[in-house]
Amino acid sequence: MKYALFILALILNSGSALAAGDAEAGGKLFSKTCGGCHSIGEGARGGFGPELNGIIGRPAGTTTDYQYSDAMKNSGVVWTRDKLAAYIEAPKKVVSGTRMIFWGISDPEKIENILAYLETFQDK
Repeated sequence: MKYALFILALILNSGSALAAGDAEAGGKLFSKTCGGCHSIGEGARGGFGPELNGIIGRPAGTTTDYQYSDAMKNSGVVWTRDKLAAYIEAPKKVVSGTRMIFWGISDPEKIENILAYLETFQDK
């Protein structure tokens, strides 16, 4: 019985580690799919899209250096990890009327990797 509980604990812990994503892979994917419009890291600022430092926990449409659509400003969305995952998958389903021109990413592993990368910039 103790052995079975140990195996179960290992499985559960490995699953949560997998769910956390790979920040390095996420950084590469971010550069390819998001970096053309969004900046992140030291010196990041709004451009074609808003900068994404500290995005998790931030209300949508609130950075001061970007002109958001009315849909985003009035969405009432707070960017939790789950809400960002849903937005990365299908932006217009989360914020109808967003100006963001992005078809979304359907691969859950890629989404987790991007989220892991974004989380490395929470204190910027």
